[in-house]
Amino acid sequence: MTITAPPTGLSIAQAAERSGLTTHTLRYYERDGLMLREVPRSSSGHRLYDEADLRWVTMLTRLRATGMPIREVKAYAQLCQAGDGNETARLELLQAHRARVLAQLAEVTEHLGAIDNKIGIYEARLSDGATRGS
Repeated sequence: MTITAPPTGLSIAQAAERSGLTTHTLRYYERDGLMLREVPRSSSGHRLYDEADLRWVTMLTRLRATGMPIREVKAYAQLCQAGDGNETARLELLQAHRARVLAQLAEVTEHLGAIDNKIGIYEARLSDGATRGS
């Protein structure tokens, strides 16, 4: 997912629309210190999101969508905000999350297999019934 912003930036409503989030969520990300930087404001006080802000919002969305707890998202954001020198900690955090996501994916895949099996049973029964009825 690539979200683009014009050079002049996007308002919070435009950023919300392009990211698929609500303005409330974007404000929450700012208020809770999850953004990489303080989002700049226009002379009238309106937020102006740029490309980097939107890329970061996309990353936050992906972390949350894969089940990363907000406390870990915040820890990751704080590491990124601190700048270079803590890449090992960032890597460990992301690798631990990846392992959890892979475990969840394996579990869901197993459940899907059971559902597919049941579907096959019912399709076979219905097919046999249709054949017998001819």
